[in-house]
Amino acid sequence: VTKREDAPESQWSHWNWRSEGDLMLNGAFFTPSGGGASSSYAKAYSLSARPSSLVGTITTYAGALNCRKGSRC
Repeated sequence: VTKREDAPESQWSHWNWRSEGDLMLNGAFFTPSGGGASSSYAKAYSLSARPSSLVGTITTYAGALNCRKGSRC
């Protein structure tokens, strides 16, 4: 996200947005905001490379939740 529409800077400046290694072309730019990532996010983000044979195992529980109105997800 390089443009924050419908929100003043006083609001989006508190959102934690970071860019790492992204290539900005044709005048695109990114403005970091917020306090940065928490240590729990950094730990989760640090998954090292794994063989492609493990994709099924790693993503077993990935996907949308099957939530129903009035029930717990």
